[in-house]
Amino acid sequence: MAAAKIKKGDAVVVRSGKDKGRTGTVLQVMPKDGKVLVQGVNIAARHRKPDQANPQGGIDRREAPLAICKIGLADPKSGKATRVRFETKDGKKVRVAVKSGETIDG
Repeated sequence: MAAAKIKKGDAVVVRSGKDKGRTGTVLQVMPKDGKVLVQGVNIAARHRKPDQANPQGGIDRREAPLAICKIGLADPKSGKATRVRFETKDGKKVRVAVKSGETIDG
């Protein structure tokens, strides 16, 4: 399996789709499905019938999974979308933003 270029807690920018240009943090990564859950992005509305847990019913709005290919990691310097490469620093493998050369973690 390839190394994870996007991890939980990363700041990301949506590159395509209805939410293009919006930013958010990654809540969950689903590598088997090739999807991510981003806070405040790709909001889906579900109409819920009243039940015992929610007697009022109503519209439930929450984030829906988004394809990984549609997002880019936010550059630590500029905040724009960037690709990620791996480098070895002090014997440790670290993620580096291609645009600015800044290390993302570690």
